[in-house]
Order: sequence, then C-alpha cells, then structure tokens
Amino acid sequence: MCGNNMSAPLPAIVPAARKATAAVIFLHGLGDTGHSWAEALAGIRTPHVKYICPHAPIMPVTLNMNMAMPSWFDIIGLSPDAEEDESGIKQAAENIQALIDQEVKNGIPSHRIVLGGFSQGGALSLYTALTTQQKLAGVVALSCWLPLRSSFPQAAANSSNRDMHILQCHGEADPLVPLVFGCLTVEKLKSIVNPANVNFKTYPRMPHSSCPQEMMDIKQFIEKQLPPIN
Repeated sequence: MCGNNMSAPLPAIVPAARKATAAVIFLHGLGDTGHSWAEALAGIRTPHVKYICPHAPIMPVTLNMNMAMPSWFDIIGLSPDAEEDESGIKQAAENIQALIDQEVKNGIPSHRIVLGGFSQGGALSLYTALTTQQKLAGVVALSCWLPLRSSFPQAAANSSNRDMHILQCHGEADPLVPLVFGCLTVEKLKSIVNPANVNFKTYPRMPHSSCPQEMMDIKQFIEKQLPPIN
C-alpha cells in the first residue's frame, strides 16, 4: 500500500449487515494497515454498525531509524518523557475529525460514532476525542497512551466529550507499551472526563496485541454505547 500525507488509500470497511445507524472508526498501530483490524472487527460485528478502518500515511519514523512505514505521526521515543511530534499529532487529529465529518455527511450523527484504536492508533483516538467539538458515543483505547498529556486538561477545554465513555484495555505482559503507561493514562483521563465513565481492563499474560476476552469486552462496549434504533 503506498500513500503519502496527501492521499492515503481508502479505508478498509466492514459494512453494516442492515441499514447502518452507527459507526466505529478504528485506527491501527504503527507499521500496520486497516485491513487486520477490519478482519478482527468483522468477527464481533453488530448488524446496524458500520466499521471503518483507515490506513495511516507512509512516513519515516524516528524511533525505527527513520524507516518509512504506515504511521499516524512520528514517534521519537517510547519513554514517558520522550519528545513528541506535536504538529504531527495535531494534524493527524484533524484528519480523523474530517473522517468523522464525512460519516456525518453520510447520515450517521457523531454521537452515534465510537472512535477507537490500537497502540499509536489508540493514542490518536484518545487525543482526537478529547480535543474535538464533535460529540462522540465513546472511545475504545487499546494498549496505548495519551499523547501530549501535559497539554491536558487545558487542551480539552472546548471538547464536547467531557462526559463520554472510555473503554481502555491493556495487556499485563506488554513489552512495547508497558502496563504502567496504561495506568498513568487512565489516571490522567479521570482528571479530564467524568471518572465514572472510564473503564480500565487489563489482561494477564497478554503482550502488545489483542486476545479473545478483550474482543468480547470491545463488542459489549460497542453494543452498549451504540444500541439499535428502532
């Protein structure tokens, strides 16, 4: 898949089995494409929900010796105090907001959209949801962290999502984004949104990946936040 900042390929889509009245926009991790998560989400699909898995543009990633790969923004380091690609993160969030706007034009209101992602994609989904004025149904944040965390809670001052529900999941054996990142993130999130709406689940022996129990937890969260409309 080749693409650049201007033209990433069209997202992988799992269409609703009947008329779509809700959507999930899910962002993959570094070096991946939307296809793998489209396949995973197809396994837990809900009939009235459309699943949209965009592909990140190809760019050089500092962390990986400037190798070009699908990446939502540059990653300079993985320690909690590493420098961050502020302009890249903000630009990526604008791109995701444009994707949400597109679904609204297609007839699905933003409050019927769950935003989610894994690792770097989960980080971007959290940042986007907390800084946008588009009211969302919720966020699924897997094995990730909150980017530009020192800019919060001020960065969320105009957000429409201070009351949204967040499902945050993390593997207890994650060697890439250690569990402590998840714990720090959940504490920070509880200072930004209604803490009662933040649900943090961890999975024993799960590395930087997913597992069947996590997928079932995601399915239940989506079904709760996006119930069918009669």
